[in-house]
Amino acid sequence: MTSNSPSRSEAARDSKDGSADEVTALARGLTVLRAIAAAETPLGNRELTELTGIPKATLSRLTGTLVSTGFLARLPDSERFVLTSSVLELSSGFLRNADLRERARPFLTRLAERTALSVHLAVRDRLDMVVIDAIRPRSAVLVSRLEVGSRIDMSRTAVGRAYLVALDADSRAELTTALQAAAGNDWGFVSSRMDAALAETASQGYAMAIGEWYEGLNAIAGAFAGPNGELYAINCGGAAQQCPRDWLVSHAMPLLRECVERIAEEIGGTALLPAPIRPAPHSR
Repeated sequence: MTSNSPSRSEAARDSKDGSADEVTALARGLTVLRAIAAAETPLGNRELTELTGIPKATLSRLTGTLVSTGFLARLPDSERFVLTSSVLELSSGFLRNADLRERARPFLTRLAERTALSVHLAVRDRLDMVVIDAIRPRSAVLVSRLEVGSRIDMSRTAVGRAYLVALDADSRAELTTALQAAAGNDWGFVSSRMDAALAETASQGYAMAIGEWYEGLNAIAGAFAGPNGELYAINCGGAAQQCPRDWLVSHAMPLLRECVERIAEEIGGTALLPAPIRPAPHSR
């Protein structure tokens, strides 16, 4: 399970839209880095132009600058680019400051071993959830390929739905509007399934996704707030034959709830029990 490259419309929006104080060149450079990070293979200027919507001449200057500053490397005898360790240094700085990972890991590991499912700790980045810790049980039947830094769909996954329901009503409405714009003509289908799933999450206190993001994979998730109010979600999932819906509810859910509560207690945060929410707007 690897994240997909950003769509042209999304990348172009990221690179062009913004406030009057935004530095366009910087925004476009970050869009290029995100596109390369999301790709499964090295990209050249032509592919980057198609993905981001940035004009080719501008794109060439951006990649040249990113190479000269050490954030990209050009492959030998090729016009394709890869990220360098300088990018890792930036992400490592974030992770070093987030000692929550270290404090949460014993509880995440215990959850993974008790359920024999893959467990992920995630935070929001723009319209996706991003994995900041991944635990694989020793006895897993099907091991998730999600790694630290992998992006997870917000509307079709348990971890994304747990995050959405944990938001206050105004924040949820704002994020839902952005998800609607990104989904375009697919929003009618996406929102109809999301509405039912969020209503279930709000009433039961946990989120589920049964084969929706990837066929044959099921998951359950819950959310908690850190000591400063920042939101996190924990995803627990695996092969459908290993964890059918009824098993997730009867066996994994109590263990997940215990994990969320123990982490919240450890960090001085709050295990979140969602309140009822309003349905997302539908396309006409």
